[in-house]
Amino acid sequence: MTAGYTLLVDIAQAGNADDVWRLATRYFASLGFGLVNYGFTRFRSTRTIGDPDDALFLTTGSDAYAKGYFRNGFYAKTPAFRWAQNNVGACTWTWVREAMLASKLSAEEMETVKHNVAAGIIAGISISFPETSARAKGALGLIADPGLSAEAVDQIFADKRDEILAVANMLHLRLIQMPFSNRRRPLTTRQREALEWVADGKTTQDVALLMGVSAAMVEKHLRLARVTLSVDTTAQAVAKAALMNLIFQRNPMDASPVPVAAR
Repeated sequence: MTAGYTLLVDIAQAGNADDVWRLATRYFASLGFGLVNYGFTRFRSTRTIGDPDDALFLTTGSDAYAKGYFRNGFYAKTPAFRWAQNNVGACTWTWVREAMLASKLSAEEMETVKHNVAAGIIAGISISFPETSARAKGALGLIADPGLSAEAVDQIFADKRDEILAVANMLHLRLIQMPFSNRRRPLTTRQREALEWVADGKTTQDVALLMGVSAAMVEKHLRLARVTLSVDTTAQAVAKAALMNLIFQRNPMDASPVPVAAR
């Protein structure tokens, strides 16, 4: 357990999302889960995860895999996604096989299972994290390496459950504390600064004086920030930037890339 504690400390003290991801996924790979997918949103509604461009998606897979799985929305059609949306905790994919045999999967879910089987993806573990906000949701998928059977995955999970969950939850808790960019463009330093002053209750004239620019330039920074964040008002921009940890950050440029391909 000493090595496990050391890993948790290393993840907790990692200074950026890349290091957090690398440390955790290296551990999962050592257990036979080289392909790892992570997703998190702060904008979930009753039916959707919100705008996918505002969600954080990470994978150890290739760029081609990331495009097919995340950007093309394949993930949202899988039974594992439905389970993660409706549950908190962890389970292996044994239930998917049982549900398929019992004809309890939708036609769309059946297609995704067949697609995965054809790609050699037959076993794994799903982890759905508890959240303090009704709008937030995070989940992790550990996909078994080729040749690792569903029965083998069940045994690994039985033997390593607490350790796996400890690393997964530490990964999640660190990532959601860090800034992450959307897929449009990052906020500039001046846009973040203007939003931070507005969040502090400053007027446009106040911000212009504090930033040493004209009021018109402040309005330009705020307008471009609204465009980047895809919102209509500056108040919405401030709220969204705060939710995505894009303002009041020690290292705001260390935003997590979306998605992270295998390194």
